[in-house]
Amino acid sequence: MMRFCYCLLLLPLFLAFCQKEKFTSDSADKLEFSTDTMRFDTVFTQLGSATRFFKIYNRHKKSIRISKIYLENGANSRFNLNIDGISGDEQENLEIAPNDSMYVFAEVTINPNDDSSPFVITENVVFETNGNQQKVVLEAFGQNANYFPSRFGAGGAVGLSCNGGEIIWNDPKPYVIYGVLVIDSCTLRIAKGTRVYVHGGLGKFVDDNGMIQRYNDGFIAFVGQGKLIVEGEKEAPVIFEGDRLESEFDEEPGQWTGLWLQSGTTGHSINHCIIRNSIIGVRVDSAADLTLRNTQIYNTASSGLIGIHAKIRAENCLFHSNTGFGIQLEYGGDYDFKYCTVASYGVDGEALRMGNALCLDEGCGNFVSNKLLARFQNCILFGGRSDQITLFDRLDDPSQFDYQLKNCIVRVKDLIKETAYPDFLEHCQPCINADGQDTIFVNVNKYDFHLDTLHSIANRYAIPVPGIDMDLDEKTRDALMPDAGCYEIEF
Repeated sequence: MMRFCYCLLLLPLFLAFCQKEKFTSDSADKLEFSTDTMRFDTVFTQLGSATRFFKIYNRHKKSIRISKIYLENGANSRFNLNIDGISGDEQENLEIAPNDSMYVFAEVTINPNDDSSPFVITENVVFETNGNQQKVVLEAFGQNANYFPSRFGAGGAVGLSCNGGEIIWNDPKPYVIYGVLVIDSCTLRIAKGTRVYVHGGLGKFVDDNGMIQRYNDGFIAFVGQGKLIVEGEKEAPVIFEGDRLESEFDEEPGQWTGLWLQSGTTGHSINHCIIRNSIIGVRVDSAADLTLRNTQIYNTASSGLIGIHAKIRAENCLFHSNTGFGIQLEYGGDYDFKYCTVASYGVDGEALRMGNALCLDEGCGNFVSNKLLARFQNCILFGGRSDQITLFDRLDDPSQFDYQLKNCIVRVKDLIKETAYPDFLEHCQPCINADGQDTIFVNVNKYDFHLDTLHSIANRYAIPVPGIDMDLDEKTRDALMPDAGCYEIEF
């Protein structure tokens, strides 16, 4: 009798163990993670590896079956996983009991001297559960470089101050901008041959109303007493570009945001510099000034050079493959361009836009205006479309829309119709209004904007400008009859 009762007492416990485990199939029951981004914060100086971990949590009352965990790049991944004690970069049908957790270890091996390695290596660990797909970002640093503002700067802005002093970038190791770098009380002097790579991305902040606002990070801004001095040379230019070094990104625009010279900053100077693959090249705001020499800005997702009621002096510069405008001058300002080539092929934007107003509503019935003073001499403003210049004058006052082009090659058609700006060519004297049949460049399909030696209409069309005796390639210009544009023909 006693033995029978004892068995009856054990029966409920036995049955409990025999019950089938209950799994949730509700798509609302998602996994939680100890972090959304796991960073390997080590910058390697020699071949080595590092391991980090994060945890997966099941916060629900039923078990969760994870259908699949895997690295997004598969066999091409630079990471390796160990999930719940089992090595392997892809695992299926893993189970987590209610209110339990699981460890995921990730390892990355870095060769910091491998030039093919990205500066910032990112990849997603993907979790598929109940029809959901969730991700945790893995982030490591692939090359030995100078990282600014910090190795944790993505999606945020960090100021660089030196109380009116000077910071010099001349390290043979490249500089990687990771996030937003704001120069507010320093002169940043960049020596010849320096390479600056910018990691673009999407940043966010919470505004005063508690709303999340998003913006493109990956740019360098100069505010207050901040100043940019770029001292490149012909054989050792300073280069600003995105941090993706794979060949498929060579001509990809929009990889980072650009250089931003904000209102009131002064004394900026850029010489022998290449700025490419950004959203914009350089933006110069109200009352800021820039001297731009021997510089190339190309493959931008928007405009190459933007001046907004600014002061810009440019000579021997090349702008091409800019999806917006090659040069965009808004809300007036003071501009002087000499021996510049703006080539707009294969994109919708024109070579040049000039305006003296900013619209404050959709129909531009409400606007603010400033005087435009713009001079172009010995320039080429040309491209594939029949109109390469856009004008925007809201004041109908010649003194407030003062522009002149001399010894320039342009391409306009609809612009000079009576309904637009029929007097444009009166402001462009002497100029050649060329068309698609005229020969100017060596090979636009290969982005070679040197002048065709035998047939270019830019040959001997310019007039000498004192102090500008060489072209972008540092070839000596003809003392009496130089060529228009940034390049001189060498016979």
